[in-house]
Amino acid sequence: MHSKTTQEAITILKEALKELENSKGSVLVGIQKLLRVSKMINNENYIIWCEIQLGNTKYTKPIEKYIEMLVAINKSNTKTNLKKLDEVTESLKKLGLDIDEHCSIEELNLKANKSGGGYSNIGFIEERYNDLVRTKKGNDGTYYKNNLNNHLNYVRKTAHEKASFLYSTLAFSDAPQTAFDILKVDIDDRLLDINPELAEKLMQAFKSVSTDNPEEWSHALTTCRRFIENLADELFPPRDELINGRSLGNNQYINRIWAFMDKSILSESNRDLAKAHVDFVGSYLQKIHKLSNKGVHAKLSRAEAIKAVFHIYLICASILEYYDVTEKEKSEKINIYTASLDELEAVLDINRNIAKEIVKMRVTKGRLSSDDISTIKGVGSKTMSKILDAVSFD
Repeated sequence: MHSKTTQEAITILKEALKELENSKGSVLVGIQKLLRVSKMINNENYIIWCEIQLGNTKYTKPIEKYIEMLVAINKSNTKTNLKKLDEVTESLKKLGLDIDEHCSIEELNLKANKSGGGYSNIGFIEERYNDLVRTKKGNDGTYYKNNLNNHLNYVRKTAHEKASFLYSTLAFSDAPQTAFDILKVDIDDRLLDINPELAEKLMQAFKSVSTDNPEEWSHALTTCRRFIENLADELFPPRDELINGRSLGNNQYINRIWAFMDKSILSESNRDLAKAHVDFVGSYLQKIHKLSNKGVHAKLSRAEAIKAVFHIYLICASILEYYDVTEKEKSEKINIYTASLDELEAVLDINRNIAKEIVKMRVTKGRLSSDDISTIKGVGSKTMSKILDAVSFD
């Protein structure tokens, strides 16, 4: 049984994740809620990271000095500069900052760029970006829309990872394996009913992140990306038409999963949450794929691989309950009213003359039944059995 404080923290984290997973949600609100929970559970590393995103000068000013020294050393690698860097680094550590946690290369590069907002409060950065979007400008002379957007996307992604980790830790603290196992068993079973090859892919990815082999972790990430593509093929095969302005071709697998959800999930709130999660994971896996193509497998940690696999299971939990296997079986049958002569011949293994008689009969009678087909000369019990299995009379 969770304590009252833990229950409250879990509720706040759900709210934070909702903000961070919604493209229209507020990054500022997500950070504020993450900070609140971090203080409730005394997670000092997360508290400091959130304070940095909120522009707390207690941390941002020393970090800016740290960046200045890194730039200086890059220009002139003197003993004096190295000594100053050590002093600045020591001052950061005294404040409780972890260089890897709070001063990662990716974060430093983004925040060193003044046109992307620098170390300003993330709420201020959101406002500047929204102003440029509203006025349809690329920049206002100080801030550039693309740089602000890159900054916001990074903070949103990182905050989401931290909030997800805390949520999993708190929500499943009583029985971490049992809780996930219940979900995993259910999803594996659903996938086995829908498409055994898909199920095997996902189970293999889970097995890969359970090993101590970095090559297996990298393989799991690749499998996750292919799984999403194959899932899209299963839920909503490629087609030439546009739906809500979105292309649905072979490579537009996220769009096709969206199209499936539009068709299958009646509840708008459930649909929006599922879409936000799919978009987030799709973007996340694309980024990982790009890193992999650059040959940086060593930088892809086991934690990244585990998160990817867990997210895939959560996505499946959100959308597979709306997948009707019987509808799939119906859709795979040829329709007696629209099938071509070639289709009738090939699927039913009948000769051309019988296929022609079926076409003539559907034109003459309009509505057909299996009894009607059985009256055609040459249609025996074997053919009728195939018709009942492979033909829809809807």
